[in-house]
Amino acid sequence: MIYFDHNATTPLLPAARQAWLDAAARFIGNPSSPHRLGARADAALHVAREQLAGFLGCDALDLVWTSGATESSSTVFHHLARGAAADATVWVSAIEHPCVLAAARHYFPNRVRLIPVTRGGVVELDWLRMALKKSRPALVAVMAANNETGVLQPWREVLELCRAAGVPFFCDAVQWIGKLPAHGLGGCDFVSGCAHKFGGPRGTGFLKCPARGPFHPLLLGGPQEEGRRAGTENVPGVLSMLAALAAREAALPAEKLAKPRATFEKKLPAILPGVEILGAGEARLWNTVSALMPEADCRRRWVVKLDKLGFAVSTGSACASGQEESSHVLAAMGHTPAEAARVLRFSSGWVTTAADWNALAQALRQVHAG
Repeated sequence: MIYFDHNATTPLLPAARQAWLDAAARFIGNPSSPHRLGARADAALHVAREQLAGFLGCDALDLVWTSGATESSSTVFHHLARGAAADATVWVSAIEHPCVLAAARHYFPNRVRLIPVTRGGVVELDWLRMALKKSRPALVAVMAANNETGVLQPWREVLELCRAAGVPFFCDAVQWIGKLPAHGLGGCDFVSGCAHKFGGPRGTGFLKCPARGPFHPLLLGGPQEEGRRAGTENVPGVLSMLAALAAREAALPAEKLAKPRATFEKKLPAILPGVEILGAGEARLWNTVSALMPEADCRRRWVVKLDKLGFAVSTGSACASGQEESSHVLAAMGHTPAEAARVLRFSSGWVTTAADWNALAQALRQVHAG
């Protein structure tokens, strides 16, 4: 099976696996325990925190270990809702991941304003600039890179606009980290990351949040993480995550990885007349192709047929899973539900070869012809 679904999850890196095994054997104590075994585990977490802070460009005390992006997103909006005025609003890009949108709508019911995007899937900076001159939300949330299209978002520019307006900024960097340099993201007020998107273990992530001032934790119980996240820390998971991130950062920049994808995209029109690459004119992640396929019949089941040919890909809409709603990302970009039902996402990994991309092209030709 050739794996083209890395934006969903990635295989565990050997270095991350070994780091987990080593940590599980060496750091058996609870980091909160007063004895030497506990102190050793706590020290290992401290080193990992310093390492992650170095990658992001922030203070180590700003970092909280979590179970992943979903928990991190819920924590951000829970914290803000507890301290915000009853009529406070949050502004969230229309293409955010469901874990961000759902958390925003839960903690700020009927007070979520969607930031529009262009046809190419990029946040409308002019809209945000003008809106911030008229009112001040409790938070602006814009992701670093979109999980469906791979389109990069102008998070640095959004950060500057928010700083000038005195508005906190939350950046979901799940798809960015590990694929592009993480440095600079630490300047955002809130940043979420998830280990299994770049070769680390599932169930491990982090939240960058202000270390000073009151914080309203989502999880209650013990005083772990400076009172910002109760529960015994997952030491092996954290060390495994940092081993994966260190390996990815050491391999950057990744421009050469984009060449096979570019070649694949040039071949597609001849293989599939009428195909459209979503976000083609925008800066995108080097690994992601979101293709609006020429065949309108969702029952064609591209994903199933490609799976039988040995390729794991993802659908750009919910039709393959039996759900009625189509992609909110594609809708925000101006695509109809019928068009969304024709979108496939191909997301390669760090070891995907030009031969793999070529084989995928030939498989698409075979499915289309059959």
